Amino acid sequence: MKYMATYDMMEAMRNTNQWLGATAKSMAAYPMFSLMPNPALQWLGAWGDVTERSFERMIAKPDWGLDSFTCADGRDHLIDINTVVERPFGDLIHFDVTGRETQPRKILLVAPMSGHYATLLRSTVKSLIRDAEVYVTDWHNARDIPVSDGKFDVEDYTLYLVDFMRELGPDTHVIAVCQPAPLTLAATAYLAEQDPNAQPKSLTLIGGPIDPNANATDVTDFGHRVTMGQLQETAIQRVGFKHKGVGRKVYPGLLQLASFMSMNGETHSKAFTDQILRAAQGEASENDKHNKFYDEYLAVMDMPAEFYLSTVERIFKNGEIANNEFVVDGHKIDIGSITTVAVKTVEGEKDDISAPGQCVAALDLCTGLPDAKKASHIEPGAGHYGIFAGRSWRDNIRPLVLEFIDANSAAAKPKAKKAAKKKTAAK
Repeated sequence: MKYMATYDMMEAMRNTNQWLGATAKSMAAYPMFSLMPNPALQWLGAWGDVTERSFERMIAKPDWGLDSFTCADGRDHLIDINTVVERPFGDLIHFDVTGRETQPRKILLVAPMSGHYATLLRSTVKSLIRDAEVYVTDWHNARDIPVSDGKFDVEDYTLYLVDFMRELGPDTHVIAVCQPAPLTLAATAYLAEQDPNAQPKSLTLIGGPIDPNANATDVTDFGHRVTMGQLQETAIQRVGFKHKGVGRKVYPGLLQLASFMSMNGETHSKAFTDQILRAAQGEASENDKHNKFYDEYLAVMDMPAEFYLSTVERIFKNGEIANNEFVVDGHKIDIGSITTVAVKTVEGEKDDISAPGQCVAALDLCTGLPDAKKASHIEPGAGHYGIFAGRSWRDNIRPLVLEFIDANSAAAKPKAKKAAKKKTAAK
């Protein structure tokens, strides 16, 4: 019960701050105060406005905000978000541009399960939907998943990706962003061994920790420094009675957010101080740069405890992917079994989450893949966010990824399929 009490205490603190902000905003707007103007009231109202909005966003899942799209025919087409595969811990969704011919490129965008919703990739989806049929892994908030739905760890995550790839078929091009990169690589190898005809045509890994020890960062140092017992005691809590997942062990989104903010505390403090000043001067707006960024950044989701703990232990501490020793459902995966799927890695020169060297390590693990099907790119001056959603992505990386996809769009022929043809010919 103590873990549940801690979870509810954090929610109570968030709720109190939201209420304080709403109260200050309402008080400052009280008509009677207009008889005696006071700059302090403007500051109070601005503080209340920014505070209420910030703490309210922490429990709200952002909307994709992709309603229509202007296609090459010059007409606006509506975008329907359809669920292709529905599962307890995450769905496979499709951004269907109604009235448009089906695009030859089919892209599966694997979103991270690392504290934020898949909507963090909104701008990535928007940039790809013009030239492709885009599918995204939409992971659910663990606090809303009943305990009766069971556990969800790195092996379950990998098997979800395997099922999603099977559903989409072998003409798919997969792009994994950040955290899921090693597990997506493992899922591809799993298909190469278990179901070769379901393998995607290409795999692009963006800023992921394939080998966390290749170039240490604060994230990897933390993974080695802390013990699993310490994580279990300090980071894991049970969902409170307010949510459907009551009793489920999670790594709470609010706790993750505190960690995110502390990494760049001075920057965030200045951003909120400046926003309060703009609001007091009447210069802030509903969709200004600050609100657009923090509405997404502050929206966090709880992560299943077993997924968080197994990620730290198996990916960072033990380096099971880096050492090609990853086991899924009792089956030891050999990444070297990938022989037909083209693999490209993308890294940012100034990435302080997955530093250069961590992601490109995937190419050395693909021992059965010809060099002609391997590619890598380091984006000069780019940080972690920029390589999949910023200007670096839009101007440089996206064109390179689409070029790589087009270069590997010819139907792949798995070894198993070739062998079957040879056998038929022999008969």
